[in-house]
Amino acid sequence: MLGWRRGTGLPIAAPMSAHDPATGPATGPATGPATALQTVHQAIAHAAGLASRKPEDVKLIAVSKTQSAEAILPLLAAGQRDFGENRVAEAEGKWPALREAYPDSVLHLIGQLQSNKAEDAVALFDVIHSVDRPSLVTALGKAMERVGKRPACFIQVNIGAEEQKGGCAIHDLPALLAAAREAGLAIAGLMAIPPADTEAAPYFALLAKLAGESGLAGLSMGMSGDFETAVMIGATHVRVGTALFGTRA
Repeated sequence: MLGWRRGTGLPIAAPMSAHDPATGPATGPATGPATALQTVHQAIAHAAGLASRKPEDVKLIAVSKTQSAEAILPLLAAGQRDFGENRVAEAEGKWPALREAYPDSVLHLIGQLQSNKAEDAVALFDVIHSVDRPSLVTALGKAMERVGKRPACFIQVNIGAEEQKGGCAIHDLPALLAAAREAGLAIAGLMAIPPADTEAAPYFALLAKLAGESGLAGLSMGMSGDFETAVMIGATHVRVGTALFGTRA
């Protein structure tokens, strides 16, 4: 990954906040939801401008995992429509009612998916960001046939080769992509979560390189602490929780 700065030719933005913690109640943003949403959109626009990109080419996914329906409603009212959830069961408990009120909302599964939950995930979600193994590809392909719905899918890559994280190994990516296409999955791009407490930019640049080599345009990368950097390196989808909902204790 040496030489990535020369390859991108892009400045690196300072992070807005720490990475999204996985658990704990939200303490709330320092400003209201509408203001927080505007601030994030402005940051995306600024980063996109530095990279000579259009802000509208970057999809903001509000990470609503662990958030109540009451916490999500103000962002929906402010115009946010794309939301990310980690677990099928949690999303099933709050999103049917929210979607009755906001039928144009778009639901993204960003957490790990068990193969036995594939049919439930296909029925509920519009986009699945965590396709990472052949058994899940098979389960999703069969589920899509049964349900009659084909959510867009991202292949998750274990970009830092971390044992505790999901995602396919880099050297397994070509075979997994081939299997996914053969199973009829609509592959939108690649997704990754860089190692914590390291500079994320080289990992984003590597994911962009892998996507280009695979003929894929979509890049789901970047969270609250590094989404501006991700945008400058080519992210098409950023997953932002803390900067919108506040930090978790």
